[in-house]
Amino acid sequence: MASAAGAALIGGGALAEPRSPQAADWPAILAKAEGQTVYWNAWAGDERTNSFIAWVGQEVKKAHGVTINHVRLRDTAEAVTRVLAEKQAGRATGGSVDLIWINGPNFLTMKEQTLLFGPYVEALPNWAFVDTTSKRSNIVDFTVPVEGMATPWRMAQVVYLYDSARTLASSLPRSIAAMVPWARANPGRLTHPTIRNFLGSTFLKQALAELVSDALVLQTAPDNAGFAAASAPLWAWYDALRPHLWRQGLEFPETGPAQRQLLVDGEIDFYISFSPAEAATAIANRQLPDSARVFVLERGTIGNTSFVAIPYNAAHPEGAMVVSNFLLQPETQARAQDPRHMGNFTVLDLDKVPPASRALFARPEGVPALPTNAELGTVLAEPHPAWTTRITAEWERRYVR
Repeated sequence: MASAAGAALIGGGALAEPRSPQAADWPAILAKAEGQTVYWNAWAGDERTNSFIAWVGQEVKKAHGVTINHVRLRDTAEAVTRVLAEKQAGRATGGSVDLIWINGPNFLTMKEQTLLFGPYVEALPNWAFVDTTSKRSNIVDFTVPVEGMATPWRMAQVVYLYDSARTLASSLPRSIAAMVPWARANPGRLTHPTIRNFLGSTFLKQALAELVSDALVLQTAPDNAGFAAASAPLWAWYDALRPHLWRQGLEFPETGPAQRQLLVDGEIDFYISFSPAEAATAIANRQLPDSARVFVLERGTIGNTSFVAIPYNAAHPEGAMVVSNFLLQPETQARAQDPRHMGNFTVLDLDKVPPASRALFARPEGVPALPTNAELGTVLAEPHPAWTTRITAEWERRYVR
């Protein structure tokens, strides 16, 4: 079966020397995949995503004879730990995990521990549609080069939500710097989740990404001197902003939904989210009024990509590649973006997608709260994970009494 480099299969047998799959191998990969069951290990904490995975299973079964068994995880690290244990036990083939929904530290662990099959993505026919230019997180995951070892399948990006019935879009700040005078003029009308919540740390990371003099420094782990120098503008900005936050910046909502409730209750005027479709889905779920809308900052907002990866010892790498390719199919990506299904924006470059399929990504009728792909603007790279740790610790040192 597969080696760490990846074994392309043709005619039902392995090639003499293992190598990374190539595009020319695709017919043989399809033939080998038929009848396989792919054990897709994926976090199961969101029922909309669970339903989407079930739909993918139905479609790949019909089209390619591949069955998906969704192994429901509470934490992605469960699957990573299982693959690592299999490697330590010498189980180089026939592994229990065929596909993992992954990104961030878990992907880094698998890459560093040589637990990944591939590179393989360039063998996928639908890879041709992926945006590798303006959506750099599709090929660099939290500063870690993916190098063809994982397939991007859904994006998250920072947006800000507001109630257009109460607040004019033109009055909202469109840069990090503009938030200070806005907050001064509208005291108590802005907040962020507690810094221990990922949205709270993202609020600060987004500010840092705009305020730092050279954004490239954020792509590597900082030393003490580098952190102090690069973060100095962030703390100057936050010192000016904090007294004008909700409850004078002395209390913070614990979660994203908690800050959403503050908007509903009329206590704040906008809040941060990592889901461009949050306004549309929250309206559909009657969690926000029909007048809820999103906006982004002029210079762009931080985004990241979720991937699926194939372990080095997967029992069914061909079936896993077929599922990965299906996830990149324009029709699949359009369904994923539809807020009636998942509401996760596409990893594709719509200029590369055939016009007939491109039309599927148009904003659905009657969903004005869903931004278009063009309205989301530039996707900024996530800083190296060490920045999150350092920012969190420094914020607590400065502001927790």
